[in-house]
Amino acid sequence: MRHGKKFNHLGRTSSHRKAMLSNMATSLIIHKRIKTTLAKAKALRVYFEPLVTKSKSDTTHQRRMVFSVLQSKEAVSELFGVISEKAANRPGGYTRIIKLGIRLGDNAEMCMIELVDFNEHMLSQKADSKQAEKTTRRSRRGGKKAETAVAAPVAEVAEEAQVVEETSAEVEETVVDSVEETKVEDVADEKSSDEETEEKK
Repeated sequence: MRHGKKFNHLGRTSSHRKAMLSNMATSLIIHKRIKTTLAKAKALRVYFEPLVTKSKSDTTHQRRMVFSVLQSKEAVSELFGVISEKAANRPGGYTRIIKLGIRLGDNAEMCMIELVDFNEHMLSQKADSKQAEKTTRRSRRGGKKAETAVAAPVAEVAEEAQVVEETSAEVEETVVDSVEETKVEDVADEKSSDEETEEKK
């Protein structure tokens, strides 16, 4: 029966479970990601994240507390050095569990547990997305880029308007000239017709 069972015992005695989680936490600190079963990864996350929180305050007492759990000087120095620096601004959630499917032998759910701040691929994607958002916001707010982008079409429109005005002025001049020429021709025709009628008389 499972009366009062608040966590997964993982089918082990208390001492075996503690030793296994300690070794897994040490491996996670050194390698930054490990492959294990989903049940063990969930148990490790609850076991490991309080250690990272303790590493944020680098005191002798905290180092001794973490060393009593991990029993590895290399893991403690790595945790209080590199990992605590990267996790300094993160208020929890230091690990990520990624499911990998089912193991062929016993059909167990497999996964990979990794430290969030050490996945460079995802961090680079976030940085690229932030840069893209900033550029779009700047252009919407009307920064220098937006002003230059708006000024260029306005200048082009002004130039086109000047060209249209010049062409319209030229067209008007040609129309006026042609009208004057037709008037002069009409007047000359009228004079010639008047002279012809006078001669007939």
